Amino acid sequence: MLCLSSLSVALAALALVPSISDALKDGECEVCVSFLGRFYQSLQDNDVKFTSADIEKALVKTCKDTKGKENRFCYYIGGTNDAATKILNEISKPLSYHTPVDKICEKLKKKDSQICELKYDKQVDLSTVDLKKLKVKDLKKILEEWGESCKGCAEKSDFIRKINELMPKYAPNEAKARREL
Repeated sequence: MLCLSSLSVALAALALVPSISDALKDGECEVCVSFLGRFYQSLQDNDVKFTSADIEKALVKTCKDTKGKENRFCYYIGGTNDAATKILNEISKPLSYHTPVDKICEKLKKKDSQICELKYDKQVDLSTVDLKKLKVKDLKKILEEWGESCKGCAEKSDFIRKINELMPKYAPNEAKARREL
């Protein structure tokens, strides 16, 4: 009888210990970890009070300026106006206690697995890439990242010309490296 009760106590103790499978793997939740890491650093740099309410206000303000995958992340956590759910408190409260961002992302993953499925698009090295070998979709994505569009572009060569025209403005180092090649 004593053996059974000690076994049940041991099993109960194991249930309380977080399993290794709950921990984030390398590259998992990359948008969450990266975004929240930069956000946490900006809070420290701007001397924001680490209260839940102040963190939430700063998070919503930060989310207004996001694009791409980070905007999608903000949508999932409720940081955008069009978000259906709000789980901002799942971020603001732990951040107010200075909880590491990877632990926050682990908890968010349990709430909504889509958050950890977000991955950044592969960045194109404009200094070395042959633009002629890229797909039109990728050329459009470069322009979109710069906040530009190519009205009247019908051919691939039109997009390439527009990118080469705007590169000194948006990617001056890459433009300089291309000229040196």
